[in-house]
Amino acid sequence: MDKEKRMKNVLSVIGKIFIVIFLFVEIYPIFWILMSSLKHTQEFNLSPSYALPKQIHLENYVKAWYQGKMNIYFKNSAIVTIVSLFFIILLGTTSAFALTKMRWKLRDKVLKIFLSGIMIPTAVVLIPLYSMYKGTNLLNTRISLILTYIAFGLPLTIFLLRGYLVSLPDDMIEAAIIDGANIYQVFGRIMFPLMKTGIVTVGVIQFYFRWNDLIFSSTFISSTEMKTVQTGLLYFSDMYGNRDWGAIFACISISVLPTLIIYIFMNKMVIEGMTSGAIKG
Repeated sequence: MDKEKRMKNVLSVIGKIFIVIFLFVEIYPIFWILMSSLKHTQEFNLSPSYALPKQIHLENYVKAWYQGKMNIYFKNSAIVTIVSLFFIILLGTTSAFALTKMRWKLRDKVLKIFLSGIMIPTAVVLIPLYSMYKGTNLLNTRISLILTYIAFGLPLTIFLLRGYLVSLPDDMIEAAIIDGANIYQVFGRIMFPLMKTGIVTVGVIQFYFRWNDLIFSSTFISSTEMKTVQTGLLYFSDMYGNRDWGAIFACISISVLPTLIIYIFMNKMVIEGMTSGAIKG
């Protein structure tokens, strides 16, 4: 028994050490970026990269926001991401409900068509989409990104929400219909509130994908006024002959901030949504 206890204690200590190492690997890059964003440019040449800033230079964020045009890029990213999320959640929840709880002739075939979108590689559709948007004069517009984000966001959203809806009993729907509720009332008043955890999970996941998108935004957007945060970072990095590293890291910090805030406040609910969806589905 003593040997078993010692072995358990040793394994527990080893597990905690690995967790600490993992946390350090995950957290240190963010900490390093934030500290670097507060340094003066000369410090990058005179001090080691891991050194803390000698003084706090908040003017780096002013440069990043105005000179680096992050105010424009941030606004563009916010608009396309929020609008895309609205339609992804609206269309995803209604489609998942129709493909899970409603009975109609081509339901299984339509579901397979939606789910097949998960397997389509991004690189395959870039040229066709570029040609379509060019022919319809949608290049260098937010609409091109919004339409693309919705199309690529729906398959995964339907897949995740359907796994969540499968677990919900049909008795509630039947009881509501017997009481005189129509299909819209059943969805809006009964099913939608029960899907709240799944919706938050899908929303956070899709937010990460859309906010951090580089492939589509760099392909469809070339106008400076329409660039998003990720493409703006590339543009800002090449603006100066002598690079202002403090301002560049400030730009990176600004781009990371929304995802970091959402992760801090939504992490618990996302984990609950993923685990409950996996167990129930």
